[in-house]
Amino acid sequence: MSGAYIAATGVGKTYPTRSGPLHAVADATFEAEEGQFISLLGPSGCGKSTLLMMLAGLEGQSKGTLQLAGKPVSGPRRDTGIIFQDATLLPWRSVLDNVMFPIEILKLPRDAHLARAHELLARVGLKGFEEKRPHELSGGMRQRVAICRALVHDPKVLLMDEPFSALDAITRDQMNVVLSDMLERYRKTVIFVTHSIREAVYLSDRVLVMGGRPSSIILDLPVTFTRPRPFAIEDTAEFGALCRQLRETIEQAHASTGASALDTTRASAGATHG
Repeated sequence: MSGAYIAATGVGKTYPTRSGPLHAVADATFEAEEGQFISLLGPSGCGKSTLLMMLAGLEGQSKGTLQLAGKPVSGPRRDTGIIFQDATLLPWRSVLDNVMFPIEILKLPRDAHLARAHELLARVGLKGFEEKRPHELSGGMRQRVAICRALVHDPKVLLMDEPFSALDAITRDQMNVVLSDMLERYRKTVIFVTHSIREAVYLSDRVLVMGGRPSSIILDLPVTFTRPRPFAIEDTAEFGALCRQLRETIEQAHASTGASALDTTRASAGATHG
């Protein structure tokens, strides 16, 4: 993994609780090359967001190693941008001032980044909305502002935690196209958490499936469609085949986890009444 831009080796996360340790992630091992778009896919509660927060330096791992650009991840980094499920815009600030917020926090020169902020807003179709407040925007427009905010300081890595899950289906499709177009121009290394199989295949160079309880990475599936990708690619047989493979992997892992849990319950019952 020495040549990887992002490298996770045997990463696990355990939370202490009053009833005993809760193992959220058992063993996550993968690498990402610079400029790759990788989706983390799996059922709710399998540790996708936990792994993302460890990559962001917002959570510490319980075991294993995480490296970014050859250095251990030990806390939040300037070269990493994060987009959450909610746009989390400051309601009293204008669109432009929300985009510029990281520049203030990082104490970077405002004048040197103002042109980039305007360029980003124009790229996502928000030219003319710079002075609007968040309550004047639709959900999709607010997430476009969040994307611009994450990119304004030109991070090397973009971490995205289900950023479009709260949007309606049509707006979500539109945002997938917007994000794909943005990343064609501003190449980043992206780790993207999603529950949507089709979204993962459309956007990604690779899809990592997480499964089990506690979870591990059970499939690393390459997506080799050329870029830029027209949205009509979703109608092709090749696209459908990848979606089926991912769905079957998730279903098999879910069935296996359920059977394992049932066996454990039966064993416990037998020990109690035997």
